[in-house]
Amino acid sequence: MAPDQGHISASVEVYEQGEATERASDQIAAECAVALVYQGISHAVMMASPMQLEDFALGFSLSEGILQQASELYDLEIVEAEQGIRVEMAIASERVAALRERRRSLTGRTGCGLCGAESLTEAVRPIKPVVAPQLSASAVQRALVALPNHQPLQQQTGASHAAAFCNSQGEIVLVREDIGRHNAMDKLIGALQGSTQPLSEGFALISSRASYEMVHKSCAAGIGALVAVSAPTAMAIDMARQAGQLLIAFARPGRHVIYHNPHGSP
Repeated sequence: MAPDQGHISASVEVYEQGEATERASDQIAAECAVALVYQGISHAVMMASPMQLEDFALGFSLSEGILQQASELYDLEIVEAEQGIRVEMAIASERVAALRERRRSLTGRTGCGLCGAESLTEAVRPIKPVVAPQLSASAVQRALVALPNHQPLQQQTGASHAAAFCNSQGEIVLVREDIGRHNAMDKLIGALQGSTQPLSEGFALISSRASYEMVHKSCAAGIGALVAVSAPTAMAIDMARQAGQLLIAFARPGRHVIYHNPHGSP
């Protein structure tokens, strides 16, 4: 699968009420294994949409604390392999040393690698404080209505998530899509590194639930407000409170629910 190809065509047979009605061509979301490699160290393999992988690699590196700032990424190369795609990165020597130390601390543990009492601090990292904007209901609703028109992969395949950054008026500034909600957020964070848009003055709008990871990643990027179309988790609400992030969920046209507002109740 070539990079930046988000979907493929497939021949399908359509059944209605138990009977074959037609053969048609369907657009299927592409999915492949993407290995993120730092200075020869393979750190993570993610199943992702093979598109905008430069944004994905940079955003993941920042949101997971591997890099502290975008300038610490010196070079990036996308290499197609038989089993998937490798994103090979050259990063600052200090970050390489920290990454090696992190990996050494996990060596010899059984299970998933982040299980066990010793790894809880690593699994649930401290969250970065943010400055929450004061958003109007009309701004949130404006972005919600506009989002579907910024999701070409979802329109073609019905199988992708979106993460959008919107300004304080609810205008969509930038959108990234992926089969994975975390990946979409990481792609958005990576793409925003080249933007002059003040992240503390707008909000992220996601087509998924508001989980701990989505709150943590958006706060790591300095985004002061997160709006999700689906439910929040209890941990996401708790982390938003700790960070001072405005958290809105169950956001649908005509209705949304505020779960944490640093400027007032709840």
